[in-house]
Amino acid sequence: MEGKEEIVEKHPLAIRWFHWVNFPILALMIWSGLLIYWASSVYNIKIGNTVIFHFFPKEFFTALGIPYRLAEGMNLHFFFMWFFFFNGIIYVLYLIFSKEYKYLLPQKRSFKEAFQVVLYDLKIRKTKPEQTKYNAAQRIAYTLVILMGVGSLLTGLAIYKPVQLSGLTYIFGGYSNARIIHFVLTILFCLFFLVHVIQVILAGWQNFIAMVRGFEVNKKKKIKDEE
Repeated sequence: MEGKEEIVEKHPLAIRWFHWVNFPILALMIWSGLLIYWASSVYNIKIGNTVIFHFFPKEFFTALGIPYRLAEGMNLHFFFMWFFFFNGIIYVLYLIFSKEYKYLLPQKRSFKEAFQVVLYDLKIRKTKPEQTKYNAAQRIAYTLVILMGVGSLLTGLAIYKPVQLSGLTYIFGGYSNARIIHFVLTILFCLFFLVHVIQVILAGWQNFIAMVRGFEVNKKKKIKDEE
């Protein structure tokens, strides 16, 4: 038995560029957003008048050493917002003109097939569902992330300039509602990061390195006939 290596092309340079640029930008946006949120940490989950969970307790901000840094947070947030905006715009344009969106957008059967992917990841289903470049769950998740990015940008602008962009603020139901939506989208981004990292770990080294160099190296096994 001897192995034979096969090069499988995975991700174009542009996709890898947008991916690795966007990750630290979003991380910095979330970090600076926490600095801003500390100035008015008002959101919580309640049952009646009983607070079940507060976003976030004082100890959280103290542990990270980020209390009362509103001006710094706003400066960082609005600075990196422009990088987030331009990187996102160029990414979407690239998807359209390169036709890469065909691999990314969900298909008619994607929601049904995504359930099969989840069952496989949970080890309930034994056989791996068929997929092209991305599986059904990835198509849905990555498309939602793009929409979340658009939502975060628009709600952020509605919060940043509620008077100058009063029409945009009105569309989101006013300043308070725009801030809530912006906050919820941030939490969803954090959850996406968590799930994404777990999936990368489960998928293995080849899946990760393909996003760095653009291809996977698969080893095929060849059995020699015994004489």
